[in-house]
Parts: sequence; C-alpha cells; structure tokens
Amino acid sequence: MGALSHIRVLDLSRVLAGPWCTQNLADLGADVIKIERPGAGDDTRTWGPPYQRDAEGHDTAEAAYYLAANRNKRSLTLDISHPEGQAVVRALAAQSDVVVENYKVGQLARYGLDYATLAAVKPDLVYCSITGFGQDGPYAARPGYDFIVQGMGGFMSVTGERDELPGGGPQKAGVAIADLMTGMYASLAIMAALTHRDRTGVGQYIDMALLDTQVAMLANMNTNYLASERAPVRWGNAHPNIVPYQTFQCADDGWIIVAVGNDGQFRKFIEAGGQPGLADDARFATNPARVRHRDLLVPLLADMVRTLTKDEWIARLETAGVPCGPINTLPEVFAHPQVRARGMQVDLPHASGGTARLVANPIKLSATPVRAEMAPPTLGQHSDAILQERLGYGPEQIAALRAAGIV
Repeated sequence: MGALSHIRVLDLSRVLAGPWCTQNLADLGADVIKIERPGAGDDTRTWGPPYQRDAEGHDTAEAAYYLAANRNKRSLTLDISHPEGQAVVRALAAQSDVVVENYKVGQLARYGLDYATLAAVKPDLVYCSITGFGQDGPYAARPGYDFIVQGMGGFMSVTGERDELPGGGPQKAGVAIADLMTGMYASLAIMAALTHRDRTGVGQYIDMALLDTQVAMLANMNTNYLASERAPVRWGNAHPNIVPYQTFQCADDGWIIVAVGNDGQFRKFIEAGGQPGLADDARFATNPARVRHRDLLVPLLADMVRTLTKDEWIARLETAGVPCGPINTLPEVFAHPQVRARGMQVDLPHASGGTARLVANPIKLSATPVRAEMAPPTLGQHSDAILQERLGYGPEQIAALRAAGIV
C-alpha cells in the first residue's frame, strides 16, 4: 500500500507542470485518472521523436516526452465541451479527493467544472489550479510558457556565460525547470491541503503559478539582491568568490568540475597536474589573490587540464582529496554504478507490447515505498473500465457516449 493509496485524483492537466505533480501523487499510491481529449489527448503525446517502440521495434503514437510525466495513471477520454462530458467529470470529482487542472483562468467555470461549483457538491475537495501567472494580477489571462517564465522570473539573468566571454549572455536551463518546480510545489501544496482536510474536514483551493515559482526558486540570489540592492550577474560555470571553482575540458574532450575550496586543495590540484610552482606564485597562492587574477590563472589551468583525460583527472583528484566530478552524458549517467545501485531506471511493460524505459521516482520511503506499476497509458486505455467501475455505466451507455464523440 502506497502512502497515498487512499487518495483519488482527477487530473485535468496536460503538458508538464500538472502531469509532473500528479505523477508524484500516483507514484506515492494515489489512484490518478487522467482526463484527455478524444482523438488527441495530452499535447505531449505527439512531441516527438523519439517515440515509445512496440514489441517489433516500431514507433508508436506515444512520444518519450509524454512518457516522462504520466506513469501510474489511467486515461479516460472525455470531451468536456459537451454537457455529457461535463456531467461525467462532475460525477468523478464528487468521488475524488483532489482535482488538478491547468486551463486558462476562468475557462473551466464556463463548463461548471471550477472549484466553486465542484466544492458545492464536495466541500472537502482539494482543487489545484496551475497557470502561468496565477488567478489574479494584470497577467492572469496570459498563457504561460516555461521558457518565457525563466526569462521573466530572473533565472536567465543569472544563468549563462559572462557577457564579456565568448558565448556570453542569458541562457535557459536544459530542462523546463519552471514547469517541473511548479509541479513539485503543487505536490507539496496538495499534500498539505489533504493533511488540513483530514484534521478539519474542510477542503481548499490552491493557486499555483509558474512565475511565482520561478521567482521563489532563485533562493539566495533573491536575498543577495534584496539585502544589497545589487543585481547578481552571470558567471557561467565559474564562481564569483572562489577560484578555481568551475568546469574544465580534458584531453579526450570530456569535462570535469573542480571545486577547490581552500589553498591546500588548490596546491593538491596543481600538483596532480604537474604544475606545483603555481601555488608558490604570489598571484595565485591565496584564494583572494586567485580571484583578483583569475583571468591569468584560469587559462593556465585550462592548459594543464587538457593534458589528461576525464577519467584520469577524476582518479587523480579523488586520490588527492580535491573535490571534483565528471560532467556525464546521459549514457554515462545511466551506466554509472551509483545511479544503478539506487535503481534510478525502471522498465515497465507498455500496452503496445514494448517496454517503457523510465526514470524512477527518487523518493525513498521505508514503510510505504513509491511504486512503479503501470507504464504511461495509451489514449483512452482505461475509459470503459473507469466508467464501469466508478460510475456504474453499462456497455450500452458507454457505446452511446462513444458514438456521440463524448468518450
């Protein structure tokens, strides 16, 4: 039994932030029903290639992007623009603990699927809305996109190479961090609301916004600015106060991270590279001196690092006690012994007959471990079963809904 195996979730979200949230709940044991448009479904189903492969190795209609955020869910296709589809959603919501949606502000109210309407039927409902900019404010009606929010929320002002260096300028993250972090905050908010409900019997509305999350997650960068009124700048892979604390390219074109935290570690680093004299140079002997003369020192260190391969450097620096690590490609990540030992890849049978190769949930619970039981569903895979099980619909009723294009 999962920690949330007593919880029913109605998932009206799509793309990434909402599905990431509900996948967390599903991994923890919640019964998550994903509502999708008939014939189309979640937009990310077609965001490929690459695609899930069937037993013969042929591409299916399920993009890998979709697979990343929809494990352990069941799919029900419904056209909620029709009264019959809306009635099904309301009936399911009346049996659910949580509703998650990421429609435009006010859109679900037109269908009678907003919080006020559903809470009137089920007062202890926890209802979470995820939008780009929240339910109020001058930008509330605007659609939200992760890339744009990374820029608006300040993340790109502190991410990227220094302006004066080649390739300098603002840079987005390699993954949709605003979406992912909003999904994570939404998961936490839902569990807090469920705890409150269990104590009081009262549900509540949760208003999550990508921009709010992006601003919040800048953490110490925010407080640095608020304390000093000086905007932080981009440093790329370098550190403003410590040298060397950055990346270096190796002889085999691999990359390492060197995180020298004191003068003793600096000496060990350059001794490992056969350049002990650098530690005796007054310009480089102490960290404050190295920071002042970083433009002289870093090219010398870069040349030194290019004399050995990535694996050779890691072996030498780990032996010497210098904080370091490789910059791994994803093939290297999933082949890494620590990643393997932690079980971070999970393979699940897919409805196509192939195997869905997925990333495991990183939460480790001793008494109620997370589950990985079902591959992300094909579009409408569980429609009949859900309507029969939850609402008692018979085959004739389901056939009529399907003939009308509702299911």
